[in-house]
Amino acid sequence: MSSLRPPCSPAANAVPASGRSRPRRPVAAVLADRLDDVPVVEAAARLAAARGAPLLLIAVLPPLPPRAVAAPPDGVTVRAVLGRALPHLARAGIGYEPAVHHRPAGRGGRLCAARSLLDVAIAHGCSRMVVSRSGPAGLDANTVMEAAAIRGGPFVHAAPPVPWVPLTATRSSV
Repeated sequence: MSSLRPPCSPAANAVPASGRSRPRRPVAAVLADRLDDVPVVEAAARLAAARGAPLLLIAVLPPLPPRAVAAPPDGVTVRAVLGRALPHLARAGIGYEPAVHHRPAGRGGRLCAARSLLDVAIAHGCSRMVVSRSGPAGLDANTVMEAAAIRGGPFVHAAPPVPWVPLTATRSSV
């Protein structure tokens, strides 16, 4: 049987001899300042709560101009992207850690943005990611899943897009 990932060894999941368990690997939610961020956060929060893991919110920002400094994870721009997520996390009572991903500048191919997003998640030790099915180009769930399969990154969950609801006009009686 051929597999993209090596089999898990029993030693990898064993409790250390000191009696303390290993820290849980975070679950990442990829937020791109879109309406689809709400289902992504809800799915990631459910996964994190079920696994007893921390939540990592990755804010996707536009490409950096040449010679510009990356935005800090606690900066105003990042908080603006995370704005839709924070009320849902407060209601659920889940803490989070922010992270930043700047989309790559130029045309690096279809998988370039997904690979750089996976680099951010792997740098934070994520075991799972939740990405919107209808995310921005190169950062939709299918592309990130493909990049994770090629690169050997974390397991990627696809969050459904926000369902479309037609606007209804109220009729006034005259």
